[in-house]
Amino acid sequence: MHPANVFKGSLFAVVLLLLCTTAYAQELPKSFRLSAGETDDRPLSNSAVDLLVRTDTLWVAGGKGIDMTTDNGASWMHVGDSAPFDLEDIAALEAYGSTFWASLAGAEDTDDGALPRGLGLAVSTDNGVTWTHVPQPKEAEDMSVYDIIYGRNSIPTLAVTTDINNITYDIAVTKDAVFTASFAGGLRKSTDGGANFTPVVLPPDFLDAIAPGDSLNFELSPVSRPDLGLRESLNHRVFSVHAMSDDTIWVGTAGGINLSTDGGISWKKFSFDDPGDAISGNFVVAIGDNTIGGTRYVWASTINALNTLEFRAVSYTTDMGESWSTTLRGEFTHNFGFRGDVVYAPTNSGIYRSDDGGRSWIGFSRFVDSKNRQVAAEPNCYAAAPLGDDVWVANSDGLMRTTDNMESFFGTSWTILRAAQALPSADEAYAYPNPFSPDDEVCRIHYHATDPSVSIRIYDFAMLPVRTLIRNATRVQGIEHDEIWDGKNDNGTRVANGVYYIEIENGSGDPRWTKVIVLQ
Repeated sequence: MHPANVFKGSLFAVVLLLLCTTAYAQELPKSFRLSAGETDDRPLSNSAVDLLVRTDTLWVAGGKGIDMTTDNGASWMHVGDSAPFDLEDIAALEAYGSTFWASLAGAEDTDDGALPRGLGLAVSTDNGVTWTHVPQPKEAEDMSVYDIIYGRNSIPTLAVTTDINNITYDIAVTKDAVFTASFAGGLRKSTDGGANFTPVVLPPDFLDAIAPGDSLNFELSPVSRPDLGLRESLNHRVFSVHAMSDDTIWVGTAGGINLSTDGGISWKKFSFDDPGDAISGNFVVAIGDNTIGGTRYVWASTINALNTLEFRAVSYTTDMGESWSTTLRGEFTHNFGFRGDVVYAPTNSGIYRSDDGGRSWIGFSRFVDSKNRQVAAEPNCYAAAPLGDDVWVANSDGLMRTTDNMESFFGTSWTILRAAQALPSADEAYAYPNPFSPDDEVCRIHYHATDPSVSIRIYDFAMLPVRTLIRNATRVQGIEHDEIWDGKNDNGTRVANGVYYIEIENGSGDPRWTKVIVLQ
């Protein structure tokens, strides 16, 4: 990532999003031009993994392409419902100046189950107006091992010829280059607008630094291939990349953190195994930086890998990696957002905020819309992006916004935006997903409030009462609402499979009815 964008997509949000559906093979058109004037009142998808702010525009990358808003969420334009996106999952989004890069991702059924599949990249050089598809970076199918010349060394390199497990999880863009991070494809770099992506040589697991002038003996391979004479290095499995400047590049892998100060040529590696103050874990899924009181901080989400002594935390350094401190111990942090001295950390258990360099944090794990009382069903947060006085947060159950200024402190009130099919009329209602599995998800009952007082009751197929969800609850009149049912009865017991009828009483008129199938 470049310092213009300090908000990174979540690796595990991407994997979860991908494995819920199976991608299909397709030939993507070469380019797409954004149609002006096609707007909606909410994003197209509830699954967002990356947020990008450019001047007054928020870009949201998620499960159905890209959405953007220029009026702080009042209206949205869908960038991703046509080629080259075609409602595909977006795993990463980044920009430098007028150049935007996005990563397309899917999943494919294999004998080992559904596996993540890279669908290539999309690039725009006119601020996201026109996009061009770039094939997923990989080698030709007839290749197996080839040599990369690194200084005076010839490095045997595994040819990555598949899209499977070759998703671009993160992107960094500099003035003259774009870097991509992938489990199978490793770290790659293009200096010609994506026409060619070449692997970047990183240190192997047993070396802490490399430079072209060194005498080196190792292979560039993320997996062990003894049949090809290749040893694996976890440090060649790349999951995050961040450009602090055009020359200073940070890379997170399954083997630690790598730093280059010459544009990706020479590298120094930091790991949990280093003596002294080291990072908490070698699996590094996010990196970002900000300046606090004149001191540059580099933040990394460092997750436990192979060593049983490693632990989840945020590791940060103020001396370019020479020493590290840890904070938010036990948290799986998916990325970082920054506003001046303030750090925002979206995690599996909610969103955290620190304004003192990580010494103390406040956190929120329950999110309720202050207007319509809509509740986010899960605490998981994947991205954070300040825009003006507001902070946008990508939650696993929708897109959220809160204000963070002197008049309204962070987390005091929330607005939750969720994609939902509009009701044909105020007299109708529906439940989704339908069918729904209480073991894996919640059911939402979607209705229009024609009166401030709402009661919702659920009955089984024999019309016996199962659950009173709300009784005479106050809701804002004249807008659509969601209420959550967790699949339990009034005694807190999970209901059996079957058809359930939902009665919505709202005002003095006849109640509205809908139904849902519980299927576990």
